[in-house]
Amino acid sequence: MEKRIYLSSPTMHGEEMEYIKEAFETNWIAPLGKNVDAFEAELAQYLGGGHAAALSSGTAGLHLAVKLTGVTPGDIVLCSDFTFAASVNPVCYEKGVPVFIESERETWNMDPRALEIAFEKYRGERKPRAVIVANLYGTPAKLDEIAQICAHYKTPLIEDAAESLSATYKGRQTGTFGQYNVFSFNGNKIITSSGGGMLVSPDEQAIAKARFWATQSRDPAPHYQHSELGYNYRMSNVVAGIGRGQLKHLEEHRAAKEKIFERYQKGLKDLPLTMNPSLSCSEPNYWLSCILLNQDCNVSPIALMDRLADENIEARPIWKPMHLQPLYAHSDYISIGDEVGSDVFSRGLCLPSDIKMTQEEQEKIMEIIRGMLR
Repeated sequence: MEKRIYLSSPTMHGEEMEYIKEAFETNWIAPLGKNVDAFEAELAQYLGGGHAAALSSGTAGLHLAVKLTGVTPGDIVLCSDFTFAASVNPVCYEKGVPVFIESERETWNMDPRALEIAFEKYRGERKPRAVIVANLYGTPAKLDEIAQICAHYKTPLIEDAAESLSATYKGRQTGTFGQYNVFSFNGNKIITSSGGGMLVSPDEQAIAKARFWATQSRDPAPHYQHSELGYNYRMSNVVAGIGRGQLKHLEEHRAAKEKIFERYQKGLKDLPLTMNPSLSCSEPNYWLSCILLNQDCNVSPIALMDRLADENIEARPIWKPMHLQPLYAHSDYISIGDEVGSDVFSRGLCLPSDIKMTQEEQEKIMEIIRGMLR
């Protein structure tokens, strides 16, 4: 069988093992220790400031961010529609009510115009408690516009930067535009700690509260005492060591992802398709390179995915929008009528974007696509 070409698998370098070894040699393998503290500080420094809490997953970070905004049962939270379910599910953990906001075509992310409509619709007693915006596939949303709308309506913004670490918008790092910002270090992300996530905020007290919740809300008492509901959400010192080693190579990974995107862009330019869009004022991290087949193309994304799978090549469908998910079929969906997410879902495909993929392997992928579409 042909060697497997992955969508996006971990790329390790060696420094990770040094930090892991230190954790073992010092017997600090619990959810605290030097690596945890350093990983939090190093990521915050990379972002340009703020305070960070290392957690067991990006989803845990989103859950704590939702709690920090004060969401209670029945509260409205305006959410990106075109995203992975983990962006939205934490709203339901707190029994909030997600309302989905349509995407725009320039970035495939939340449309500020639809967001404004949603705020007007839910004025008064049902004023939204928070907004969650995701940066799809590493491409920044129109973050300035969205942040300004949230500020106008005095509503906290949660930036889901799980897919966009190292991407910038107008020269500023994603994951710094919200009151609360969340990153993921899942195995397929631009850097990984094998799992885990980070909650970042300029509010030091909020991060302290998040750490308290993440350690089962244990009160500062000589015995085990709990006055609030807590969670087992802290990152282990071993996992944090992997993250520290990976963070040293973040810019290297981003540059490699960009080259992969550029080779696809050049090699597929004469075919009936386009690639993930971005604004001229932003610099994506190119986490996943995606294609969007033209509307008159007679080949479906699934047929193309199956053909690649025949050659042991991993491609994946674009995220299915939340308002189309059975779980959220009865949720409100605010659209300006363009149905961008539904359209991209029906015509889009994520291509292998693995940093370890050779140029020869990428050329093979493009040859298969050319053979299907010409």
